[in-house]
Amino acid sequence: MTSETQWASRLRGRPLTRPFQIVLVEPEIPPNTGNIARLCAATGSSLHLVGALGFRIDDHAVRRAGLDYWHLVQVSTHPDLAAAERALGVAAARTWWLSGKAKRSYLSADFRPGDALVFGKESVGLPEPLLEGKGAQVIGIPTLGAVRSLNLANAVSITLFEALRQVGALA
Repeated sequence: MTSETQWASRLRGRPLTRPFQIVLVEPEIPPNTGNIARLCAATGSSLHLVGALGFRIDDHAVRRAGLDYWHLVQVSTHPDLAAAERALGVAAARTWWLSGKAKRSYLSADFRPGDALVFGKESVGLPEPLLEGKGAQVIGIPTLGAVRSLNLANAVSITLFEALRQVGALA
């Protein structure tokens, strides 16, 4: 089997015309963001990095980290959340705010292509004042054990793949 045949035989979903928007607010840990960037490349999702980053994403830093897929990701940086929301504009169908303090499960969300999935920084998540008034748009991932929350890259993966499943992109 040639490498071209092997590539063509891999399990692939169909690309969305309106990709999901992954928004990370002040991410702190470079490997998490690298994993999320790879996930975005694999799913055709856009990645938005908001506010102060805990690392550099210039060409040299990305090459040094071995992120050879970085060029496959549509990455945008925004100075703050308001700027990110303006940039997303109509690109985002709706915005979902992921929080370890949510009362509603991500499994009850009705995702649509183009939705923005917003995640907070690893150490504290999204600030509570930001979540006030967002109501049913604040969702979380249920856990069974005593762990306070999941790793950021895992939380993005879980939520994004449920969104992709709901919109039929994985069939």
